[in-house]
Amino acid sequence: MSLVPDDALVFSDSDRAFLRPHLPPDHHVPPAESSLPFTTLTFATSLDSSLALSPGTRTALSGPQSKAMTHYLRSCHDAILVGVGTAVADNPGLNCRIEGVGGYGGDGLQGQPRPIIIDPTARWDFTEDSKIFQLAREGKGRAPYIITGVRPPATSKRAVLEKHGGKFMTLDVARTEGGEHRIDWMMLLRALVKEGLHSVMIEGGGSIINSLLEPSFQSLINSVIVTIAPTWLGQGGVVVSPKRRVDPNGTAIPASRLTNVKWHPFGEDVVLCGTIKPE
Repeated sequence: MSLVPDDALVFSDSDRAFLRPHLPPDHHVPPAESSLPFTTLTFATSLDSSLALSPGTRTALSGPQSKAMTHYLRSCHDAILVGVGTAVADNPGLNCRIEGVGGYGGDGLQGQPRPIIIDPTARWDFTEDSKIFQLAREGKGRAPYIITGVRPPATSKRAVLEKHGGKFMTLDVARTEGGEHRIDWMMLLRALVKEGLHSVMIEGGGSIINSLLEPSFQSLINSVIVTIAPTWLGQGGVVVSPKRRVDPNGTAIPASRLTNVKWHPFGEDVVLCGTIKPE
């Protein structure tokens, strides 16, 4: 066992019990012959469904207890996934700081998830000084796999990434009529399984979450875990609001609904767990 750093987090067994039914059945044993990973969608939101005050603005929503919960969830998944906007805005570590995992009292990198960053145009201008690589050098996290739709740059960025144990993964990324990138989640999730990643936690940001919640993809989500903070961020924020569906008659209907819902207080926050209700 290694020394426990001062920034390690503790998450009690009693709180873990609430979450267990909504986690991968056994994240240590890959599911036999599974072509898709167990996919958890999780994020923190305000009372007006906002993730951030504005695009590219780092906004703290989770209290200490729900923050520790998020790190515990990371330890229960093989990978955690964010979009490039989150990587650029937050310079995140994307590791797990729960006491007992690798780098925080545990051996090796046990319990540390693989960061996955969706960067369609390879625009993330990371360096060796980026937090995620500092943690990798300290044995407190893993280097990311960066999924891009262009030929990965044969530059110092590739060298930094591979030096720390990460890599670029090239997948086809389509564009909408409006010029926005469109992710084929089925193809992406299958690619993660081929990398030995049998469970993935989708953390954000807004465009990633709304994309996964589109009617054509939301059936890929196995579990939804949302932290709701007792605050309104106000108009103009980054909002979780998937595209509305229409019935065969052309009438607008709700985009989706959760079922098997449970609520649990964590400090001043409340956590909602559920599953997407089948159409």
